[in-house]
Amino acid sequence: MINVGVTGALGKMGSEVVKTVINNNEQKGEMTLVMAVDKFRTGENVFGDVVIESDLDRALEANKPDVVVDFTLPSAVFENTKKYLKAKVKPVIGTTGLTAAQIEELKELSKENNTGCIIAPNFAVGAVLMMMFSKMAAKYFNNAEIIELHHNQKKDAPSGTAIKTAQMMAEANSDFTVGNCAEVESIPGSRGGNFTQDGKGNIHIHSVRMPGFVASQEVIFGAMGQTLAIRHDTINRECFMSGVELAIKHVYNNNEFIYGLENIL
Repeated sequence: MINVGVTGALGKMGSEVVKTVINNNEQKGEMTLVMAVDKFRTGENVFGDVVIESDLDRALEANKPDVVVDFTLPSAVFENTKKYLKAKVKPVIGTTGLTAAQIEELKELSKENNTGCIIAPNFAVGAVLMMMFSKMAAKYFNNAEIIELHHNQKKDAPSGTAIKTAQMMAEANSDFTVGNCAEVESIPGSRGGNFTQDGKGNIHIHSVRMPGFVASQEVIFGAMGQTLAIRHDTINRECFMSGVELAIKHVYNNNEFIYGLENIL
């Protein structure tokens, strides 16, 4: 039995994770909810016998979860994850907004504490496949851009999924603006953000924030006389839960640091 904690338990994603853990306990008996942390409704029994707590340090010490799933805020996730790893609690991180330097620091901390950690920009299997297919296509196209669309309550831009996609594409091809003319933006930012890492990429990323969307992403490739579009649309947050459940089980049984769900599919 895997003892699971959820941080950001009352949020839209966190509450879905809680439901998933409870349903798994009832149907399969593989995991159980032992900790729920949120800044709202502290002290209330929202999830059966599990009381909402606001003090993460105290909650980790008192409840001793094996795995913690974090869906909090970009401003909090880095410090949260350091606390999990130092306490030798295995984190599954769904919160986006971590920088490349922060991810590298967490990787080292995971190794130092011999504690597994999974950071996944997206838990939807279809979205992960979209990223993998984009990496495959990147070998054959020298022009590509990414458009990501999310609800207007998402705080970070571009999305973690868009950044991860661009990183994977840049591994396959170093420049996606081949043949472009010199550009002038009459309105700054019109061409989106330009992703470049280690001198590779040059991928324009456009972020849309609007009510009505959950999470969508389209990667558009272009070449002489043809275009290729690879798109994934999230209809509801339930689609992420099979990936979350997979990540919980994997990190419980392994001690490696993993960035991206594609590494355990």
